[in-house]
Amino acid sequence: MYLKFAGGDIFIILHKNTSLLKPVVFLIIDDDVEDVELFCEAANEVSDHIYCLSASDGLEGLQILQDKNQAQPDFIFLDLNMPRLSGKQFLQMYQKTTPNYTIPVIVYSTSKLQADIEETKRLGATCFLTKPSKLRDLKDAISFILAGEWEKISSGHLVKN
Repeated sequence: MYLKFAGGDIFIILHKNTSLLKPVVFLIIDDDVEDVELFCEAANEVSDHIYCLSASDGLEGLQILQDKNQAQPDFIFLDLNMPRLSGKQFLQMYQKTTPNYTIPVIVYSTSKLQADIEETKRLGATCFLTKPSKLRDLKDAISFILAGEWEKISSGHLVKN
């Protein structure tokens, strides 16, 4: 399900069944609507307990995080190249404006540059994932992240056993 509100777009994945499991909230910050839709579809295929919120740039992402009435995400997926406030600028602002930030930030970008990987980790990103070209690889990456298996995403790429 896709909702539009005055502050931007929200993608909400509707669930086929109900259960007592706590939903997992992803905030995806990316200006490419098609990438956001694909990401949310992949997340829903991994688990029907994932809800996706989206922001079209870093500034909108910060506004969502600072909104006390907004459900706070369990994970942030962050593109690098966006208008108004880039992913790197978002990381700098997030550290400054959010004391004791604990939400894992996964850089989710088309970049494969080692310099981007190193800089974003220095700025506080938990890990760096180059956008996979295959849906199966994206679903695997989401599964690894949910399981806390960060080591399976090495230098921006999936490491499969």
